[in-house]
Amino acid sequence: MKALHKVAFVLLVIGGLNWLLTAFGWNVVAYLGDTLATVVYVLVGLSAIYLVATHGKDCRWCMKGGMGGGMGT
Repeated sequence: MKALHKVAFVLLVIGGLNWLLTAFGWNVVAYLGDTLATVVYVLVGLSAIYLVATHGKDCRWCMKGGMGGGMGT
């Protein structure tokens, strides 16, 4: 599961950076072609869902008794 978490995190960072670049008029994923861009968008979306679902148990800031308190306390 640790590898899946890392892959999901990297895909989420790629998606976030693409949104930042899109705000400045440069959509990197659009250069991949329609089919590959769709695959990337689906993977980024699934990564976001996965990380939201597993965030509570993976995040040291949100875990009960964690350093930041937060949602899990």
